[in-house]
Amino acid sequence: MSFGKVLTLSSGTTIPQIGLGTWQSKPKEVEHAVETAVRNGYRHLDCAMIYENQDEVGAALKKVIPAVVKREELFITSKVWNSGHRPGEVEKELDETLKALGTDYVDLYLIHWPVAFVPGKGIYPPHPTKEGEVELDFEPSLVDTWKAMIALPKSKVKNVGVSNFTIEHIDALIAATGVVPVANQIEAHPLLPQDELVAYLNEKNIHITAYSPLGNNSIGLKKLTDEAVVQEIAEKLGATTAQVLVAWGVYRGYSVIPKSVQEERIISNFKQVALSEEDYKKITAIGHGRHLRFNIPYRYKPMWDIALFGEEAEAKATHKVKIV
Repeated sequence: MSFGKVLTLSSGTTIPQIGLGTWQSKPKEVEHAVETAVRNGYRHLDCAMIYENQDEVGAALKKVIPAVVKREELFITSKVWNSGHRPGEVEKELDETLKALGTDYVDLYLIHWPVAFVPGKGIYPPHPTKEGEVELDFEPSLVDTWKAMIALPKSKVKNVGVSNFTIEHIDALIAATGVVPVANQIEAHPLLPQDELVAYLNEKNIHITAYSPLGNNSIGLKKLTDEAVVQEIAEKLGATTAQVLVAWGVYRGYSVIPKSVQEERIISNFKQVALSEEDYKKITAIGHGRHLRFNIPYRYKPMWDIALFGEEAEAKATHKVKIV
């Protein structure tokens, strides 16, 4: 069985290029999806506290460790949630994650968003005076949280990084601590190539993990898998449209974490196809003049009243990230 290509992080740790995403997977589906994935060659699992399914991931891990794999053969990522940003909360939340997953350590631990929520009031703490908004926390800065991340015991966390961070955010972390995040997990697909950010991350040797590689239909727009050029290339290569979009991220050097809970798709997403330069350019051209970021917290319900990316959709946000 092929276990797929691996990439090397700045720390020397290897990360399998194709992983299984577990975001937006419904209860009772994740356990089966993770077990199916590992039994079919996946060795990279992407998790997070906010997905509220790490206990199910843990139940699947019990079934496959050590029957199918040793723990050290898996690469498991998790993320600290916004309500765990205060320095005293970071390791506490990590311990909850480890308990849910049933493992002594994670291979990569990320700050999930460059946004803090008031702790102790649930996952989405309601704003005391503004209905439909979460209560943001401006006590910790990103640098405060990053200092707590890099102080985590190496016995519990092998590598630390960030997710959904911009150049400005990462520059501040490096300037304050001298410690460069190992990875930045970002939304990445042909409608959101983020070339400037990608060039910066490559220059700093910060690994890129691409989430939502197929785009998503959360805002009711046409799916990338329905684009004619993606369908044509898939037909030519004898591949699925999802395989073609995963291959676009692979061509750019990312690790890619397509999410599925359907056995057939989990298996097919893992089978890598290679794009020619010509096909890569055709797929990239889909995004020309069509910039689209699906995942903008200002549009969430409940809303996060904060501008993160400088997107037009965030123009009315009243808060900015507290960086230092």
